[in-house]
Amino acid sequence: MKEPIHLKQYLKEGTLASHYNAMVVGLLGASAHFLFYFVYVYGFHLPYDNIWLRLIATCLCISLIFIHRFPSSFQPYVSYYWRFTLILSLPFIFTVNLFMNNFNELWLYSEIAMVFILMMFVPNWLIFTIDLILGVVGAVIFYSLSIPNVPLDPEFNIPVYSLVMAFSIFAGYIFSLSNWKSLKELEREKAEEKYRALEALAGSIAHEMRNPLSQIRHNIDEVLHALPHINDEQSIAAAPASTIEIMTKRLNQAQMAVNRGLHVITMTLGNFRSTDVTNEELACLSAMTVTRKALEEYGYASEQERQMIHLKPGEDFLFLGEENSYILVIYNLMVNALQILHSVPDGRIDITIERGESCNRILIRDNGPGIPPDILPKIFDPFFTSGKKGGTGLGLAFCRRVMQSFKAQINCNSEEGRFTEFALEFPVLEQTAINRYESNLYEEYAPFFAGKKMLLAGIPEVYAPLLRRQLAPLKVGLDDADDSDKALEMIEANRYDLVLANVSLPPDGAVKLANDLKNSGRDIPVVASSSSTNPAIETQKGIDALILMPPALPELLGTLKSSMEMVRETLKESLSGKTVLVADDLDFNRRVIKLMLNKLGITILEASNGFEALELLKSQHCDLLIIDMRMPVLDGFETARRIRSTASSWHDIPILGMSGNLDNATMKQAKESGINDSLIKPLKLKPFLQKVTAMLKISQPA
Repeated sequence: MKEPIHLKQYLKEGTLASHYNAMVVGLLGASAHFLFYFVYVYGFHLPYDNIWLRLIATCLCISLIFIHRFPSSFQPYVSYYWRFTLILSLPFIFTVNLFMNNFNELWLYSEIAMVFILMMFVPNWLIFTIDLILGVVGAVIFYSLSIPNVPLDPEFNIPVYSLVMAFSIFAGYIFSLSNWKSLKELEREKAEEKYRALEALAGSIAHEMRNPLSQIRHNIDEVLHALPHINDEQSIAAAPASTIEIMTKRLNQAQMAVNRGLHVITMTLGNFRSTDVTNEELACLSAMTVTRKALEEYGYASEQERQMIHLKPGEDFLFLGEENSYILVIYNLMVNALQILHSVPDGRIDITIERGESCNRILIRDNGPGIPPDILPKIFDPFFTSGKKGGTGLGLAFCRRVMQSFKAQINCNSEEGRFTEFALEFPVLEQTAINRYESNLYEEYAPFFAGKKMLLAGIPEVYAPLLRRQLAPLKVGLDDADDSDKALEMIEANRYDLVLANVSLPPDGAVKLANDLKNSGRDIPVVASSSSTNPAIETQKGIDALILMPPALPELLGTLKSSMEMVRETLKESLSGKTVLVADDLDFNRRVIKLMLNKLGITILEASNGFEALELLKSQHCDLLIIDMRMPVLDGFETARRIRSTASSWHDIPILGMSGNLDNATMKQAKESGINDSLIKPLKLKPFLQKVTAMLKISQPA
C-alpha cells in the first residue's frame, strides 16, 4: 500500500531542506548525549543512565553530519534514517531515563524540553505525534524488559504535569504553524502578526525553560566548588588527578553551555521586545563600564571565542542610555561577528572607545569577510537577512531602534575581504551634566569610603596620578609599594582595607601576593589592575576583582566598594542576626538562596507564595523580603502592593524581587508595586550578596 501523498511529500521536502538541521542535531546531539551522561551521573548523582544508549545516540548523531555524503543508493532511505535518529535520541532515551529514575524532577523538566526540541525539527503535527508515540512506546518496552525492574512510585502532581505537557505540545505546534505560514506569506501585516505571536510565546518558553537550566547551572557550581584543586596534593589524595582534571574540564564545558543557553534566552526576549526606551528611563552611563560588563557577561560558546575579543583602553565618556538595552545592542553585534569569524583564521574583534569634541564613539571592528556593497544599505531593515542561516532579521533593526531611543545612531562601514566596523555614535553631554553625575557618584560613595585606607602596589606611573585624582574627593588614605615584598612589609605594619595591585606586580604578580595574604590569615581583598586589551582575562584564585586601566570612575568605585563588602568578616558583621523571608514557589530556588546566605548568621524563613509570606510577616519580624515576582496564588507584585498599602510594622520592609525576565515593563511594574530592587534569575552569588547587604542596611535604625 502506498503511503499517503501528503506524508510522502512532507518526508521528501523535510529531507531536502534539512541539511542544516541535520548538522545542528548531529553537533548538539552528539556533544549533549556524551557530556550530560557524565554530568547527570557524576554531577547530579542520578541513580540511572545507560552509557551504551548514550553512545549509540552519539554515533547516530555524528553520522547525521555527513548525511549529505551518504551513497546515492541510500538516499531513498535518508528520511527514515533521520526519523529513526530523532526518535531514539529524543523521546526514547529521555523517556527511558524518566522511567528508570522514577520520575526524577530533573528528568520531568527534561521531558518538557525534549517536546519543544522535537517540535522544532518536526513541525508537522502528524509526524511529530507518530515520532513521540513511537519513542515513548519503545521506552515502555525497554523499561518492562529491564533487569532489575525499577518500581515506579511517582510523587509529582500528575494532572498538573500532564496539563503542562499538553500545553507545551499545543504551544509548540502553534509556534511551528505560525512560523510556517509566515514563511509562505510575504505581506507585511502577516509578518507583524507573527512578530507579536512570537513575542508572547518567547516569553512563555523562556519562563518555563529557565528553571531546569538554572538547576543545572547551580548544581554544576556546587560540584565545581566541591572538587579539589589539581595543584593541591593533599586534596586529591583520594582520587587520581587525571580523573579530577577531566571532570573539572567537562563540568566547565557544561557550565559554559548552560550560560550560553541562558544568554540566548536573554537575547531572544530582548530582540522581541516591542516597547522602546523612554526618556524617563535614560541615565548617565560610562561607556567603558557598561561595555566591559557586556563583554564579561556575554555567553561565549568557547574559550576561543573569548580570546577573539580585544577592548582597547581609551578615554572614557558618559552617554545617556539604558543599561540593559545597550548591553543587548553589544550582544547582537557580537553574535553576528563571532558567527562569521569561526571560519576566519586568526579571527579578531577590536572594540575601541573614542572620546571626541563633537561626537563620542564606540567602534566594533572585525577582520571578517566584510559585507557586499549591494547588501550594506539593507542590513538595518527589519526582517532582512543575508548570509546567516536561521536569522530573523531583527537583531540589527533592534540595535538601530535602541540607539535612536538614546538620541544616538549606529552606522556600518565595511570592505569586502577586509573588515566590518559598526560605529555607535553618541552626542557629547554638556559639562554641567557630567559634573552633576560625578558629584552624585561621589556623594553616594563618600559615606562608605570614609576612614578607609588602601595600598597601591606596583601601579604604573602612567596610571597612578589618575587613580589618585579619582579617589581624592573620597579622602581615602593611599600608600604606595613598588613590589610585593614591600607591600607585605607595609601590610604587616599598617591596617589596610584593600590592596589594588598591578597584575604584573614584581616579582611574582598580584595573584602570588593575594595568596600570600590569604595563607598568612589576613582577610584583605586584593583587586588586580591590568591594561590588557582582552577583557576575558581570568581572575585567578585569591584575586577578588579585576579593573581595566585606565579605569572608568563608576567601575573603579563600584569594584572597590563591592570587593570590600565581600570580605567574609564584613559580611558577617553586616548580616549576622538578621532575618530574611524568602518567597518562591520552587523549593530548589529557596534552597539555592539558603546556600548563598549560609554561614553568615542569617535566619531564613520560607514561603511558597505571596499569601504565605504575608501570613509569616504578621507573626514574625523580618528585616528583608526576597520574593519571586511571578508565582501562583499570589505573585510578588501583588504581595508588594498589599504590604505597602497596609498600616503595619512591616509596611516599610525592604523587598528584593526576582524574575527570569527583567525587561523594562517588568522593572516598571516592580517599581510601581513597591519592590525596592530586582535581580534576574538564576542568581549570581556576588551581586546577590551585594544587594542583600545594601538592602539590609536600609532596615537598620538611623
